[in-house]
Amino acid sequence: MLTWIGTVVRLSSYLRNPFSFLFARSGKEERLATYVIREHERGRPVAEILDDPYIRNRATPQEIARILDRPEVIHALGGHVAATEREPRS
Repeated sequence: MLTWIGTVVRLSSYLRNPFSFLFARSGKEERLATYVIREHERGRPVAEILDDPYIRNRATPQEIARILDRPEVIHALGGHVAATEREPRS
């Protein structure tokens, strides 16, 4: 009975906003964004933070770009810093 109710609740949530998955944020991205903000607040340069094994091993360049597009990260780093780091590296 409870399983059926849970299914109905999920289905009704989906029907309300069928494209909600496009705007969902993953827990992984949340943790990485928190890490970037925390390390920057400790005084580390953003380029150095993004070169950390913690970031490199957990995120693709596309995911890093999405993290740098997050409003809380832009606010913490400053818009110009986030835009500069978002550019592809050669």
